[in-house]
Amino acid sequence: MRAEREQPWRYLAPAAFLLGIVTVYPLAHVAWLSLERRSLLDPAPPRFTGLDNYLRLAADERFWNALGNTLYFAAVSVSLELVLGLAFALAVQRPFRGRAALYGVILLPWAVPTAVSARMWEWMYNGDIGVLNHLLGAQVNWLGSPAWALNAAILMDVWKSTPFVALLLLAGLQAIPRDLYRAAAVDGASRWTVLRRITLPLLAPVILVALIFRTIDAFRVFDSVYVLTGGGPADSTETLSIYAYKVLFQSLEFGYGSALAVSVFVLVAIFGFLYVALLKRVLR
Repeated sequence: MRAEREQPWRYLAPAAFLLGIVTVYPLAHVAWLSLERRSLLDPAPPRFTGLDNYLRLAADERFWNALGNTLYFAAVSVSLELVLGLAFALAVQRPFRGRAALYGVILLPWAVPTAVSARMWEWMYNGDIGVLNHLLGAQVNWLGSPAWALNAAILMDVWKSTPFVALLLLAGLQAIPRDLYRAAAVDGASRWTVLRRITLPLLAPVILVALIFRTIDAFRVFDSVYVLTGGGPADSTETLSIYAYKVLFQSLEFGYGSALAVSVFVLVAIFGFLYVALLKRVLR
């Protein structure tokens, strides 16, 4: 029995070793860099400064602005994706003519690369030739106005990621026993009662899994917002990942940029642990 327990680790060891090389070592190195004052623009040699970068982080208004933008982006986009994804999943869970074609239409946005999607939406948002202003019959400065830019990025992300949520929820719906719905129909339960008493409680674990993936992904959003706005105008769409990128690769402050990257990792880990703890509680 002991040999049987040890055998799986023999197969997992090579993958764990490679994962450690490509994940654990870079993470540890970034954590060490965050404790140093290191910049390619500073002629002084790198030196250990302890928590100075994190103290600077706590007093950095731009960091708090980026954190607020990131939290707003994640909260609004994930909420909309969950509601729309559930609506799509409920709409296509039962067989009907043309369902396969509808699957393709729903999944198409998810299949398009994010950078391509962002560039496409950038043209749609264009104030002069964009299709959105043409359909609305108005001149909205979608990407040039601080009041609209972040919401425009959220709209693009919702269009892109809702199919992923819908696919997960559809798989969860297919796993719910049909006998429960038949029993509810015999008892005369309304659709709202069935949704509230049967579907949502049994779908809760899958909903939490979707929330885990989408919250983590939305919190570290970079490519879509960077292609659309580059973090502007006036830093109104600058997320934590974009701010860290600018500090690391434009200002070349490796120490402070690493502290920003570590802060993103810690915040994402906190959200992940909270969701996992909630998922375990639901599954009990």
